Amino acid sequence: MNKPLKDTLKWGGWSSEMKQFFLSLLATTISIVLTFGTSAVIEHSQKEKAKREMVKMIIYDFDKTIEYVEKANNALDVASRQQQELAIHPEYFDSLRFEFTSAVMITGWEFSETTENIFSSNIETFNTLGNVNFVHEVSSFYTMRHQYQQMVLDELKQEVDGSRFSESINNLFHFNFPEYYYTNWVYLNSLKYTRNNCMTMMKVSEDEMEEFSNLRSRSEDRDINFEPIDKEELDKYIKASNIVSEAQKKYNQDE
Repeated sequence: MNKPLKDTLKWGGWSSEMKQFFLSLLATTISIVLTFGTSAVIEHSQKEKAKREMVKMIIYDFDKTIEYVEKANNALDVASRQQQELAIHPEYFDSLRFEFTSAVMITGWEFSETTENIFSSNIETFNTLGNVNFVHEVSSFYTMRHQYQQMVLDELKQEVDGSRFSESINNLFHFNFPEYYYTNWVYLNSLKYTRNNCMTMMKVSEDEMEEFSNLRSRSEDRDINFEPIDKEELDKYIKASNIVSEAQKKYNQDE
């Protein structure tokens, strides 16, 4: 038996209303999902970008440290070889004694601890990095850097201060430059190894670091680079130093 026409119209009207309601609900749901989903994606993207920048900032600090330690390594290598030469030919002392200056100058270097302090003093840094193994490697690097400062730079500075090593071969051989060179070399290779581990762990490429380094270098003060020693100026200095040294011996004897 067929339904009355009015019932059919009522059911059709109710169906149309329900359809409209579900469509509105669906649209609202999609809008909410899109809004919060997009926000979540943007937030995740921002966190990943911040993490990436922080990782590169830390590795950049590693690279600056390694650059200084490499310079020290070169200077100590030269000093080590020259000291061995003087051990065999002490008569070369007058011509070589000022060539140890570069090795002595490294004792005045200081590492910037800005990035290290940001890394170690802010709990948000750990949350942002989100990688326990990477955090451990970074901590190991900075621990090694402090040890290097104490065992190479500070210890050599303590020996250099007041030693007047350039005045006599006896004073010069109070130092053991081969020992300093080897210690420096061990730390240099350990620091490089840790740095490369961090690069691999966080999947950072050398190209990324080069780009980051170039950007940072433009905003930082230019490093001090000493020009090669001018031979004429060195000869003048040696002559003046010899005159003063002779006078010191004379007047010290008269006291």
